[in-house]
Amino acid sequence: MSEDNKRPIIIKRPKVVSGGGHHGGAWKVAYADFVTAMMAFFMLMWLLNATTEKQRKGLADYFTPTVALTRSSGGGDGALGGRSVSSDATLVRIGNGGITTSEMHGTSEEEGRMEAIEAALVGKGGDSLLDREELRHVAVRLTDEGLVIELFDLPGSPLFDKTAPTAVLRALLSDIAPLLLSEPNELALSAFTAGEPIVTREKRAWDSSTEKALALRAALEELGLADARVVRLTGHADRRPVVANPLAARNNRVEIVLLR
Repeated sequence: MSEDNKRPIIIKRPKVVSGGGHHGGAWKVAYADFVTAMMAFFMLMWLLNATTEKQRKGLADYFTPTVALTRSSGGGDGALGGRSVSSDATLVRIGNGGITTSEMHGTSEEEGRMEAIEAALVGKGGDSLLDREELRHVAVRLTDEGLVIELFDLPGSPLFDKTAPTAVLRALLSDIAPLLLSEPNELALSAFTAGEPIVTREKRAWDSSTEKALALRAALEELGLADARVVRLTGHADRRPVVANPLAARNNRVEIVLLR
């Protein structure tokens, strides 16, 4: 018995390995971060595709630290018109990576002139140069390319008789031309047509849109526009409808782009 009491007592404790190995969970965290990043990326791509250019510009202005200094997004109409004393176009803006206003969208002066033409046509803050009936044919938007003036057909009130300008289009152009003549910028002219019924034997969408673009240029030249100012003339046929029904009259339209 005395010998048994002298034997050493050995206690075996299993060694517990925390983390690591193929049973560790660190990789799950990395994978979850990767999946989250991919989801955010695809959400971003979807939002870019689902929003208009004006909406994207509004979002960009919202997250731009110097938004209060831009002419188009300033918040006041007082002595400075929503601008700061430091908002001169020649200054480099914080948050724009050292890019000046003129490098991004042209000078602020040019931007202001285009905005003034847009306001004059659609009657922002006052009366429009166009009467109510003419305004129904007009849509104006400011894009990265320049000021887009879109003129389109309405049911029973077309802009062209086949490919010849109607009185409606000539009246619109006579009111718009003075604004275009007052600017030195070059112009791009485009024409679009509605789709043709499947049963149509001879498809003329391409020829028709090109002939309408040529007729638009000729009508503007009659009103005093120099031929050298037109740098691009395009017929798009029925490839870019603006409404769901490809045969709708609204798809018959022309665009005059005052380029930056």
